[in-house]
Amino acid sequence: MKHNLLTSFAAGILLSTSITGAVYFFGDHDTTKESVKTSESQTKVQAQPTEDEMKNKLVSAGYIVQTKAEYDKKIEETKAAAQKSSGNQDANVSQVVISVTDGMTSIDVGRILVTAKIIPDAFNFSKDIENRGLSNKLRPGTYVINNKMPLDQIINTIFK
Repeated sequence: MKHNLLTSFAAGILLSTSITGAVYFFGDHDTTKESVKTSESQTKVQAQPTEDEMKNKLVSAGYIVQTKAEYDKKIEETKAAAQKSSGNQDANVSQVVISVTDGMTSIDVGRILVTAKIIPDAFNFSKDIENRGLSNKLRPGTYVINNKMPLDQIINTIFK
C-alpha cells in the first residue's frame, strides 16, 4: 500500500514539473515591452519642488516648519523663561525615570539611584527599606524621581 502512495506522489511531482516546464519554454514571454515601459517611467526625472513649495506642503499637512536658527532661538527663549519663572535655586533639578521590573530588589533600585546620583549609598538605602518593612511593597512600574526629593518621598513613590 505504501508503494502505491509513493508512486502516486512521484507521478504528481513529475506531472506538475512537466506542465511548469512547458509553460516556461513555450509560453508567451513578451515582457520586454513592459520592462522598457517601466525603465522609461523610472528614468523620467520629476522636477524637484522648491524650498517654498516644500514648506507650504508641510504646513498645509499640519507640520511646523522652522529653520535651525529659529529652533535654537525658541529653545533659548524657553530656557530663559523657565529659569526666570522658577528662580535659580531649581535650575539644577534633574529627573530620573526608573523602570522597575519583576525580580528587582531594593538593592537594585538603590544601585539605579546611586548611578543617577540621587542617593549616596545603595546598601544603606536597602537597609532603610528593610527597616521600614517595605521590601515586599516594590511593584513593577515606571517612576519619576528628582534629586530635590527627600528620601521619604522617594521611598513613598517607588515602594507603594
